Amino acid sequence: MADAATDDFLSLHRHGFVRAGASTPRVRTADIAFNRDAILAEARRAHEASLDLLVYPELCLSSYALDDLHMQAALLDSVESAVADIVEASAGLTPILTIGAPLRHNSRLYNCALVIAHGRLLGVVPKSYLPNYREFYEKRWFAHGRNIRGLTIDVAGMHAPFGVDLIFAAENLPNFKLFVEICEDYWAAIPPSSEGALAGATVIANLSASNITIGKSDERHMLARSQSSRTASAYIYSAAGHGESTTDVAWDGQGMIYELGDLLAESERFTLEPDLCIADIDCERIVGDRIRLQTFNDAAEAAGRPEDRFRTIAFHHEVAAGDLGLIRPIRRFPFVPNRQHRLDEDCFEAFNIQVDALMRRIQATGAKSLIIGISGGLDSTHALIVAAKACDRLGLPRTTIRGYTLPGFGTSDHTKSNAWKLMDALGITAEEIDIKPAARLMLDDIGHPFADGEPTYDVTFENVQAGLRTDYLFRLAGHHGGFVVGTGDLSELALGWCTYGVGDQMSHYAVNAGVPKTLIQYLIRWATRTDQFDRQTDAVLEAILATEISPELVPAGEDGAIQSTEEIIGPYELNDFFLHHIMRFGQRPSKVAFLAWHAWRDLDHGVWPAGFPEAQKNAYDLQTIRKWLENFLRRFFQFSQFKRSAMPNGPKVSSGGALSPRGDWRAPSDAVADVWIEELRANVPQGDDVPN
Repeated sequence: MADAATDDFLSLHRHGFVRAGASTPRVRTADIAFNRDAILAEARRAHEASLDLLVYPELCLSSYALDDLHMQAALLDSVESAVADIVEASAGLTPILTIGAPLRHNSRLYNCALVIAHGRLLGVVPKSYLPNYREFYEKRWFAHGRNIRGLTIDVAGMHAPFGVDLIFAAENLPNFKLFVEICEDYWAAIPPSSEGALAGATVIANLSASNITIGKSDERHMLARSQSSRTASAYIYSAAGHGESTTDVAWDGQGMIYELGDLLAESERFTLEPDLCIADIDCERIVGDRIRLQTFNDAAEAAGRPEDRFRTIAFHHEVAAGDLGLIRPIRRFPFVPNRQHRLDEDCFEAFNIQVDALMRRIQATGAKSLIIGISGGLDSTHALIVAAKACDRLGLPRTTIRGYTLPGFGTSDHTKSNAWKLMDALGITAEEIDIKPAARLMLDDIGHPFADGEPTYDVTFENVQAGLRTDYLFRLAGHHGGFVVGTGDLSELALGWCTYGVGDQMSHYAVNAGVPKTLIQYLIRWATRTDQFDRQTDAVLEAILATEISPELVPAGEDGAIQSTEEIIGPYELNDFFLHHIMRFGQRPSKVAFLAWHAWRDLDHGVWPAGFPEAQKNAYDLQTIRKWLENFLRRFFQFSQFKRSAMPNGPKVSSGGALSPRGDWRAPSDAVADVWIEELRANVPQGDDVPN
């Protein structure tokens, strides 16, 4: 049972994934037998790679650029015979095949996509929109299929559903529902796939023979990205390649796979060899996103509920079992910009969302000063540089910012020194208030053992200091006609790692509330790399980045070791990974563990954000991921919501989400985490069963 449970956890199908590919097979003009064999060769290669779905180019069985040869009876007879051969050969192959062929029906010729699986012709979809402009003359040969619904077609003695109203659904993969369109269809103002998606299809296949011209590749990317985003679906596009007739046009064999607007994979263009691009599509993620997007469901209703008039072609899909790996880009840092060519722009945007939000609050309040507690840690550092930029852009002197170091019992000389260096470098008004005398008085007043000399460093001991800091800052704001700029971040709100009411949970404006810890680290690093400030400031920022994250509320031990946040709540890079997948997509814990394991188990696998320091690259095994994920679930669902329900205003920064009760996340403060923890424990291996 243990081995079976581990195999189940390692199976991509268990977690809602479908392995899909776009194929550009060999092709020879009008050579049906050659093209049939080329299609089957790619189907066998896809079988070896454990694909569930393989999408071929338009008219790949006959070849596309045939002109009037399309209407030759001998060629059309040969096509039907080859279809029968492919259907028969598919019986022993895993992938569902979508191939292109010209087919006759009721004295008309149609440009068709055939869906074939496990020895069956499941259905035939005619092309809706026939290009008949510039180099295209399809209306000369083909009839359009826009209005074909509810019909059947005979192909080589096989009887199959025929129409544009077909959705192919695997009974044993609940969220895998396929709709097919052909080339020009997605250049239409309203592509057929829009209605197909509204009818329930999660995966859209496009068989294309789009010829290549300068800039057309970008246009295809734009259309596929847009359609996958608008229809909340996966979009697989496969275009004809080398071997098609170049009498008057040329071909590049472009293949690509998008999901919810994200590019998962693309093929090599202009290759002489058959190409196959593969990605694992998350059908469960697609369905989860649609649940959240009420506009999508409203559109389905406005379109007259297409699901009521579409036919569902159900079949049992023979999936490849066991550990097939995961062929899919998984971002270790889902909140951190990772597009190399857009890195500066993305970081600029994230940083300036905060700057602009703070500027508006300054204007709205007419504040005479901004009050910030400066600890020398990441969060207060980032809030301070955001405030400095806000003042610069508003034409206010940086002395408008009043920064205070508030050293307590655990404050180190190192962080206090960094705090002072940063305030000096930025030229703000800087002061220091030692909170230890006030803390001792309060501890004595409430009868805490520390007041009697006992080294009792409990939550009360910590919260007295955190509360005093906030109390001083709020009183200072009143005294100086300003407001308190909050420093707490999204990760701390998710974990409840903040003192409620009188601590870092509270401020007048929480400028960091939409920014997770990993993004704060990266934005500070970006600020130094792009010269947002002077060299003196950059040097201090780099020193702060190199300092271990600590609340510094407990005195260092005899060995000099300081209180470590991540030893208590887990690595922020894992917690932020968990947060993104649970908050944004509502994924079950076992799936989050599966994704985290694939993202983090190997230092050398996958892409790190540009410029990420080598020394800070970490790897985590499944046991470690499981441990910290359970801790996250308990803190996020059961412990921390009451702090989020009363959080101050602050800007949303990432599409990954925010935790304001006025924004992305609304939840009861008295919920329990049992459902999530039980799911994790039941479905993620532990002990001797944990895979390497």
